Amino acid sequence: MADIRLSVVVPMLNEAAAIAATLAAIRSGAPGAEIIVVDGGSADSSRARARPLCDRLIETTRGRARQMNAGAVSADGDALAFVHADTAVPRSFGADIEAALEDARVVGGRLDLELDDPALVFRIIGKMISLRSRISRTGTGDQAIFVRRATFERMGGYREIELCEDLDFARRMKRLGRVACVRSRVITSARRWKANGIARTIFRMWLIRLGFLAGVSPARLSRLYRDTR
Repeated sequence: MADIRLSVVVPMLNEAAAIAATLAAIRSGAPGAEIIVVDGGSADSSRARARPLCDRLIETTRGRARQMNAGAVSADGDALAFVHADTAVPRSFGADIEAALEDARVVGGRLDLELDDPALVFRIIGKMISLRSRISRTGTGDQAIFVRRATFERMGGYREIELCEDLDFARRMKRLGRVACVRSRVITSARRWKANGIARTIFRMWLIRLGFLAGVSPARLSRLYRDTR
């Protein structure tokens, strides 16, 4: 295909400590991409830090799915990528996405994942998440999910649910065509594992994932997530 126009949507909420590095990595990894930051009501200096580093800053109500949909609506690109505000993309980011989408059968994809702590346990967690994702062909929001704009619109975007919007989106996307599992790695924060404990975090993530796949409502899972933090 011809050179694609890539738009990168970054949902943000109180990420003053991380957002500048995230946006700098996107600009370096995809120099020609349109960068759209969607703030969900930050109470810190996130907006002030993000504004000079992005092409557009949108303010909307809180909710990651809602924020990502708002960014997608305003985007100009033929392809959309969704990057969390605490995630650094690789220097090959734009080229990786363009290469993946050269295959007309590919509707979208995701990158492998690495956590930002070099300890062995965190390296293993990153590799296991990447492997699970590669086998299931479903990425998580931390993995910089990307999608053709036409596919995104056909899907109706993200379902605006309280939790597991990324899993829901990835499962629906793979029904429409091939999903590219790019081996380049995004680097994302290990803070939730550190804050809540590794075993507890893994258990909770799998409990929520299995609950969602079993049909438990996202609202109920969201309450479980809050209650077990």
